[in-house]
Amino acid sequence: QVQLVESGGGLVQAGGSLRISCTASGRTFSSYVMGWFRQAPGKDREVVATISGSGYSTKYTDSVKGRFTISRDNARNTVYLQMNSLKPEDTAVYYCAAGNYWKNYLTRADFGSWGQGTQVTVSS
Repeated sequence: QVQLVESGGGLVQAGGSLRISCTASGRTFSSYVMGWFRQAPGKDREVVATISGSGYSTKYTDSVKGRFTISRDNARNTVYLQMNSLKPEDTAVYYCAAGNYWKNYLTRADFGSWGQGTQVTVSS
């Protein structure tokens, strides 16, 4: 399994921007599908965005389309989530995850390695 460490969370006002990062251990980062998930208090963990190993393919949940961008730098073993026009409902713990296979509809069950999470809080 790959080890994942998130960073970059924090407190931001509504309408602001934040970029969170996730750095992976190991030498085969480019072979992993990567995803960002989030979990708000009292809610299930939901997928936010996913990206294929090459970075060519991406998917977003409807609520973040046009506001969030997932990207990766395979030379740095890092995946990013750029979050713009943040809303209070984006407040959650954000987790990155690594999976083995790309497909059009990825769920939590498709990811076997998880980071510890980073808190993102959007104030109104």
